[in-house]
Amino acid sequence: MTDVFSHTPLELWAGLECTLNRVGDVQHDQLELTGHYQRLDDLDRLAALGVRTVRYPILWERVEARRADGAPFAWHDAALTRLRALGIDPIVGLVHHGSGPFGTSLLDAGFAEGLAAFAREVAERYPWVTRYTPVNEPLTTARFSGLYGHWYPHRRDDRTFVRALLTQLRGVALAMRAVREVTPAARLVQTEDCGACFGTPGTARQVQFEQHRRWLTWDVLSGRLGAARKAA
Repeated sequence: MTDVFSHTPLELWAGLECTLNRVGDVQHDQLELTGHYQRLDDLDRLAALGVRTVRYPILWERVEARRADGAPFAWHDAALTRLRALGIDPIVGLVHHGSGPFGTSLLDAGFAEGLAAFAREVAERYPWVTRYTPVNEPLTTARFSGLYGHWYPHRRDDRTFVRALLTQLRGVALAMRAVREVTPAARLVQTEDCGACFGTPGTARQVQFEQHRRWLTWDVLSGRLGAARKAA
């Protein structure tokens, strides 16, 4: 039996925790809290570990907040220049557990178009980038924003959860379409929390529901949701 993986060397990928979420009227930026914005040599440390691919943020919220400064991409220009010099390929993330800049939200009908416009701007600025994650873990974000109430808009109902999820997934589709108009070879690298759920016999129905729901992002993005309903 031939080992189909024998000629494919393993790659060491990495990613910085770059959540930029909103709680009330305050945006919380993990990279600011950890000090990464002041340590460009973090990237040299990744390279020294043998990392050749890294998930890296160009976050919509951060860029928009710096438009008034006149150089909203200044930090990103320096970081991506360093990544290229180090031979590290970025998977660029545009929204990471966020709800977009102030003035939009996961319940805004214009969220997806706004994200697509930003994605095009990023692609035009960095045409050599070929891998994107427009929205990180949309199901998780929809749960924390629409079901649990922890993140903006702090709702706890199924309708908000579904709307927030579909808004993000439409954003993914439109963002990648915009990117590919600039960089036709660009690829979507989608992420999601698909952790399995377990419970006691008394929670069996909820466990079954959770086990199905964890695949919702993939079913919608791949067009399988409608097919499954039709088949049922």
